[in-house]
Amino acid sequence: MSSDIQRVVVLRDEQRTRPTSPFGSGVRGGFGFGGAAAPPEPRIEVEEVDAAGRAELLRDPGVAAVTPEMPTRLVQPLEAPEAEAAATATAWGVGAVGADRSQFTGRGVVVSVLDTGIDAAHEAFRGVTIVQRDFSGDGDGDRQGHGTHCAGTVFGRTVGGERIGIGTGVTKALVGKVLGDDGRGSSGMAFKGIRWAADEGAQVISMSLGFDFAGLARELIDRGWPPDLATSRALEGYRGNLRMFDTLMDMLRASEAFGPGTVLVAAAGNESRRDIDPNYEIAASLPAAADGVVSVGALGRGNGRGLSLAFFSNTLPLVSGPGVDIRSARTGGGTEVMSGTSMACPHVAGVAALWWEAAITQRLPATGRTVVSKLLGTARTAPIDPAVDIADRGTGLVSAP
Repeated sequence: MSSDIQRVVVLRDEQRTRPTSPFGSGVRGGFGFGGAAAPPEPRIEVEEVDAAGRAELLRDPGVAAVTPEMPTRLVQPLEAPEAEAAATATAWGVGAVGADRSQFTGRGVVVSVLDTGIDAAHEAFRGVTIVQRDFSGDGDGDRQGHGTHCAGTVFGRTVGGERIGIGTGVTKALVGKVLGDDGRGSSGMAFKGIRWAADEGAQVISMSLGFDFAGLARELIDRGWPPDLATSRALEGYRGNLRMFDTLMDMLRASEAFGPGTVLVAAAGNESRRDIDPNYEIAASLPAAADGVVSVGALGRGNGRGLSLAFFSNTLPLVSGPGVDIRSARTGGGTEVMSGTSMACPHVAGVAALWWEAAITQRLPATGRTVVSKLLGTARTAPIDPAVDIADRGTGLVSAP
């Protein structure tokens, strides 16, 4: 407790410090200035500062947000109370969202998966140019398996005679390793990954990870902090990272005036425990809770009344996707079955890629706003058990164009 040095994430906007154009209307370019003449230029940095250093950052006109760095972790897949599905010609989630019946495949769309990395040599990714960037320090590749499984659902091909992916026409993927081989990372890694993917032209970003509020509180208590002070500091970190996320999303939306934009999709989380008590429900956490992020809940195949709500799926998602007994790529080859909102999220990201292609070819405004409006506006409730509460499934099951 004695040290005042703190690791903070700093979001800068280079446009804020640019001089006013002598040829323009006198309006400074960039985010935060009405009638922006140029897109925002966000830059993410992680610094170690004391109290004086934090105060100096807050006075810097080029700084849009400062927040304590906090731990992140993958949204851990859980076992759902359904039998593991045998391999079929098409994975059930692909059929549930209608991707197998769509004329669109995500051709020409650049997608990004920010997770534990990817097994780029897996047969599921043949024909895909995969650009990797490691933010974790553990090196490229996926020795955990979570990222490979998620990527397989977004853009995987056929494995063992079974189609596992939504966007089978995607030919370029940006894979940012923002979680280490132990499945853990930091908010600084996540923010840097988002910025990198957007800079590299990602039209869809899939994130199946969560900001670990409870983990930060436990870490501080283990270091000798009183529980109430540790909880307060963890809450400060969570609140600050939420504001940072909202500011970064504002910048990405402002950039749509100068380009197509980026759709960010995130898993709602697996902390609910309706198998213990129907009222044991946890709300969606960061990054899914941030403004402008498409948050995703998980559905299972149900028992005849329609798709069921996964007992672990957190509440208040915007939309839902298949997330129970999902077969996808396994690190090292072949496939495996996992359950979680981590598995539902890449279904929605894949469908978003299909909507991007549809917007481009059908002469719709090819922007992130169009894609998000299509995801929400075409989501279906008819396939879902009527007993599922709207707060638990959002606007419904996403639907391919």
